[in-house]
Amino acid sequence: MRFWIAIAAALLALPLLGAAPASAAPVARFAWFDYRGEDPVDRAAKASPADYRNPILQGFYPDPSILRVGGDYYLVNSTFSWFPGLPVFHSRDLVNWTQIGNAIDRPGQFDFKQIGLSRGIFAPDISYHAGRFYLAGTCVDCGGNFVMTAKSAAGPWSDPHWNAIDGIDPTLFFDADGSAWILNNGPPEGKPRYDGHRAIWIQRFDTASLKPAGARRVVIDGGAHPADRPIWIEGPHLFRKQGWYYLIAAEGGTAENHSEVVFRSRSVTGPYTPGPVNPILTQRTLDPARAFPITSTGHAQFVATPKGDWWSVFLGTRPYKADFYHIGRETFLLPVRWRDGWPEVTAPGATIPYVPHRPGLPRQPAAAVPMSGAFHVRDDFAGAGLAPYWVQMRTTDTSWRRLSQGALALDARPVAIGGTGQVAFLGRRLQHHWATAETLMSFTPVHPGDRAGIAILQDQAHFYALSLAHTAAGTVIEVEKRDGESDPADGVVVASVPFAGTTVRLRIVTRGAVCDFLYAGADGTWHVLAKDLDATQLSTKHAGGFIGAMVGPFARAGGQD
Repeated sequence: MRFWIAIAAALLALPLLGAAPASAAPVARFAWFDYRGEDPVDRAAKASPADYRNPILQGFYPDPSILRVGGDYYLVNSTFSWFPGLPVFHSRDLVNWTQIGNAIDRPGQFDFKQIGLSRGIFAPDISYHAGRFYLAGTCVDCGGNFVMTAKSAAGPWSDPHWNAIDGIDPTLFFDADGSAWILNNGPPEGKPRYDGHRAIWIQRFDTASLKPAGARRVVIDGGAHPADRPIWIEGPHLFRKQGWYYLIAAEGGTAENHSEVVFRSRSVTGPYTPGPVNPILTQRTLDPARAFPITSTGHAQFVATPKGDWWSVFLGTRPYKADFYHIGRETFLLPVRWRDGWPEVTAPGATIPYVPHRPGLPRQPAAAVPMSGAFHVRDDFAGAGLAPYWVQMRTTDTSWRRLSQGALALDARPVAIGGTGQVAFLGRRLQHHWATAETLMSFTPVHPGDRAGIAILQDQAHFYALSLAHTAAGTVIEVEKRDGESDPADGVVVASVPFAGTTVRLRIVTRGAVCDFLYAGADGTWHVLAKDLDATQLSTKHAGGFIGAMVGPFARAGGQD
């Protein structure tokens, strides 16, 4: 009873917040946003106190790069053209991770305007030397290769220092003699022998100018087994152990043939010899019909604990059927075994476990915002700023969103979710295939086409939107679907009912390959507007690209995109 009394009070208060002059674009106010998820594997694979859960970062957290400074571990992921970008995480036990900032957090650092959601920032690399943190990366279609610096991993991070290196995935290595090096994926010398033929290059790096210096040279041509015509050698990382220089890199593309391979040399510039067993990490030879598969693993980086134990973070995916997954590429953790001077993450034919044994590090308290397993996160928008995991599409202008009177206020903008301008949409990562996202919204649609609500999207051409809208039929609650560029930028209406009022609760439920859309009015009774809609259109397999699904509030002003 107390719950419904509280809801009724909020429903009575919010319409006043949502009102707007007839001449102005309306404002949508969201009292809270509630996310919860539990996948079938969370019930099937239980972790004991001695275990941890994979993935350690669920949802769209690909291309992990990890670093240890003393007893602190830092991790960063790709974000492509979502802003703020390059989330920085901190841990002391490699299991519980807390986001401490975003390296890209202000206008002027990068220009993501007019580029696709799967372009932008690829494969960042985090490193540390002589009291300074470094981030190297590539901004595809928006500047090329760069290096950023900071005194603290939490930021603020500098503006990018651009360089002219051809290719992607730059990474820095600081040798014991004080020299610094930059490696990256680039075209091979001469004409490529086949489609996907790439090389790994090395060059000295000047820490004063933050630019490459001297001659470049190829250290890996093609991959671990050149005669097999390996494709897309990328994501290199270099480290030193017992007098050897080890170079690990991803190979095979980012889909199911993804893998990690290793080489070593006595000299930083080579020649590098491939390991006797490559790849050292992959799942590509396993039965795709196995229970709860983890696939597409690769793009790894290693870190050593103070005790000398070695661990690897890497990306992988968790399809709910065949190769269908909505939530993007995630971050996993496994120990590294050393055999005869060579590392191994997965033995040939071995499956990646969901509940491995914890690292031998002091256990830390669980993170305030959980990142793994079944969990529930509620945003009440009561703080001084948004949680760092909220992101927006491409542009860095934030003037259309703010926290106001204990609510999130979004100015409705005349840009559709599928449009190319500044969309008034805020997303948080969908981190489960079985998930529920819910909000309490106040909104007064004034003009034809005004709408606001919550949306779930893989990209701007593949989404569902559940909204309170002003249409030719009056005020309605409706579901719109966009499945491809040929559909209208706002999507196609697939379900609609009349609605009297300006305050509503909205709920999206995903259940693997299907999704449901519900709403509740002032009486608190839930109504199913649409059930069992096809969710596979939200998958990477269907939509393409390199990102994962987002869910969150939006506001759209009527008019042309």
